[in-house]
Amino acid sequence: MPYILPETVSKAREMDLLTYLRNYEPDELVHFGGNTYCTREHDSLKISNGKWCWFSRGIGGTSALDYLIKVKEIPFLDAVERITGQAAIQPPVFVSRNEQEKHKVLLLPKVSKNTSRAEEYLARRGIDREIITFCLQTGRLYESEPYHNAVFVGLDKDGKARYANLRGIGSDFIGDANGSDKRYSFGIPAAGQSSTLHLFESAIDLLSFGTLLKMEGIDWRRDNLLSLAGVYKPRSRVEDSTLPAALKQYLADNPYIRKVVLRLDNDPAGRLASHTIQTLLAQQYGLVSTTRLPPQGKDYNDYLCIRRGLTITKRREKAPAR
Repeated sequence: MPYILPETVSKAREMDLLTYLRNYEPDELVHFGGNTYCTREHDSLKISNGKWCWFSRGIGGTSALDYLIKVKEIPFLDAVERITGQAAIQPPVFVSRNEQEKHKVLLLPKVSKNTSRAEEYLARRGIDREIITFCLQTGRLYESEPYHNAVFVGLDKDGKARYANLRGIGSDFIGDANGSDKRYSFGIPAAGQSSTLHLFESAIDLLSFGTLLKMEGIDWRRDNLLSLAGVYKPRSRVEDSTLPAALKQYLADNPYIRKVVLRLDNDPAGRLASHTIQTLLAQQYGLVSTTRLPPQGKDYNDYLCIRRGLTITKRREKAPAR
């Protein structure tokens, strides 16, 4: 069996798709708008901010190698050899990260006229129907087509969509829409004035907490609710870490916040994240913060499902390229 050195594979993975197409297949690259491109062969395959996503197929990645394997269906070894071979003949001119991120254009998947699959998916996870309806009516949730993902939309302070997270219904697919700005992740403000912010890892955990409040007869919109755009991973030293981008932006946009309640996952990563965020909030903002882990289960959706006697949804670990 042919063998390729690990360092050769690593070198091949360094090349992003925009750089590859610009250097070696320029006729295949089509400018879509802003810093977003698509390919001539697949107009639903969008390239932006160092990533690519083939929306019609629900797959994506970060590198040219991912593209050659997943889209062009070239065997792994052949794909590595194609990239390294072309680079040896004509060294690539890399696209700088600053150039790629200069203008972010959020590319939202097409909206399905029917939201029944997304509604039933969230209902199976225990989310209250009234809360689901609220999210649909306020543009924070919709169902995409043709793959019928549940799309959670993050809005800025002016109500403009700036971020979107896609979750597969009946699959393990999870990914952000191209051009998503992680400073504006999914959240729901308090119905009135509140100086308290509850922080969650995911939109579904946020909605689960709201459902739990309703089950206790408590107004689920009495405080501000915000989810992070994925798992927050602090540096090994707290002093070298920064707050999650979504939390920093929220505090900048809402200076009246005085208390943050951290409701992250009850696992080593979640507990470390909570400790780091608490320390940084005290040092940098002088804010009071507390950690409230779910009483049972790994996260608040687990706890909600336990309370309601529902099956806990378990997803396989997401592949790094997705």
